[in-house]
Amino acid sequence: MKADMGRKYRAYPTGDQESVLTGWGHTGRALWNVALEQRVYLWEQRRYTLRSIEQCKHLTAARTDMEWMGDFPAQAGQQILRNLDRAYDNFWNPEHPAAFPSRKKRGHRLSIPFPGQAVEVRKLNRKWAEVRIPKLGWLRFRLSRAIGGTIRNATLSRDGNGWHVSFGVHTGAKPAAPNGKPGCGVDFGVAASAYVSTETTPRLMPPSLTDNEKARLKHLEQKKARQVTYAKKHRGGKYGRRLRKTIAGIGKLRTRQANRRQDFTHKLTTDLAENQGWFGIEDLRVKNMTASAKGTAETPGKNVRAKAGLNRSILDNTPGERRRQLEYKARLYGSELRVVPAFHTSQTCAACGLVDPESRKGCGRLFACVHCGHEDDADHNASVEIEARARRTGGTVTNSTRSVPRTRVPATGRRRMRETPKPAHVS
Repeated sequence: MKADMGRKYRAYPTGDQESVLTGWGHTGRALWNVALEQRVYLWEQRRYTLRSIEQCKHLTAARTDMEWMGDFPAQAGQQILRNLDRAYDNFWNPEHPAAFPSRKKRGHRLSIPFPGQAVEVRKLNRKWAEVRIPKLGWLRFRLSRAIGGTIRNATLSRDGNGWHVSFGVHTGAKPAAPNGKPGCGVDFGVAASAYVSTETTPRLMPPSLTDNEKARLKHLEQKKARQVTYAKKHRGGKYGRRLRKTIAGIGKLRTRQANRRQDFTHKLTTDLAENQGWFGIEDLRVKNMTASAKGTAETPGKNVRAKAGLNRSILDNTPGERRRQLEYKARLYGSELRVVPAFHTSQTCAACGLVDPESRKGCGRLFACVHCGHEDDADHNASVEIEARARRTGGTVTNSTRSVPRTRVPATGRRRMRETPKPAHVS
C-alpha cells in the first residue's frame, strides 16, 4: 500500500523542539553524505553495490559509538538510507530524468523523514492537530485540510517561513472516468504565462515579488556578498550572527516568491484539468532552453546578461512543474494530457499550416502569415497549432518534424468544430 497523495501543513514547534529539529536536520544531512561517500568508494574500489540493508547495520554501530548520531531517531536514519536507495534506482532507470545522487551542502533545506509506522496523528479541533515524533513528543501543526487517508510516511522540513510537516497518504483514489468535455491547446510562455486556444485573452501570472520586495532582495544579496567577503578575510570563513540573519531574510523572500508562483500554477492546472476533456502542451526541454550563454575567456558568449534574464523568466513560469501537475490532476478529473513536439509551433500558421520565420519578425507579439495573410496573437496562434497537433497525434510524442497535418482546417472552422457536439455513435 503505497502513498498516492501528499499533504503538507505548517508546523509550530516550541523553542526547544525547534532547536532539536535543527540539530536533527544537520545530522540527517551528514548521514546522507557519509552513506553516499561509502557507496561511491566501494563501487570505485571493488565494484560492489552497497544497499540500505547493509548500511543499516553500520548505522546501528555508529549510533553506539557516536553520541550525536545516537540522539538521532533510528527510524529517520533508516528512512534516509532507503531514500538513498530510491535516488540510485531513479538514476539507473533510463526512463527517469534524475541525475546521480548529490551531496547535501550546509545551506540545503533541512528535512527529517520518518516511516508512517513511527508517527501518530491526533486531531485537537477543527483547525489544529498534533503529530507524535519519536524522541521529540507531540508537535502541533495547522490542520488546513483533512488528511484523508492512511499515512505511509512523514517528513519534517524547514524553509524560509519556518517548519512544515508533510505526509505521504494512501487514499485509494482511482482514475476518474473521462469527463467528455472538449479539448484545447495550451502555449506556455514568458510574456503570456499561458494562452489557451479556446480563449481570447492570455492568463498572466502576477509578479511573484513586488517592486519593494525586489529592491529589498537586491539589498540583502549585496549585503550578503559584503559579509561573506569579510568573513573569509577576518573570520576564517566562519559565518557570524549578522550574516546568518541576512541569509534568513533572503530565504524568507525567496520562499514567499516560490509560494506565490506555486499558487498560480496550482490554480491554472486545476482549472485546465477540471474544465477540459484533454489539453495539449509542448514537449519542452527546459534544461536546454535555460542553458547559460556564458562562454570561455577566449570565446565569450553573446548577450550573456540578456540570456540570464530570459532564463530567470522561463524558470519563474515553471513549465516543468506545470506539466508534472497536469499529469496527476488529469487522472483525478477525468481529463487527458497530450504532449506534442514543440518544433516550429511559433512559426507555423494555424490557418494554412505553412512554416515561415518571416511570419513572426523579431519574435514580436503579432503573428502575420506571409502566405495567407492570417493575423493573430503569436501565443494564441501557437496554442491553436498545439491543439491541432494534439488532436491529430493523440499526445504521442515523436521526433519527426512532419507533425503538422497535411490537410489543414482553418482556425475559424476549428473553433466551430469545438463548439459543435459530436453525434452519438450508431452501431
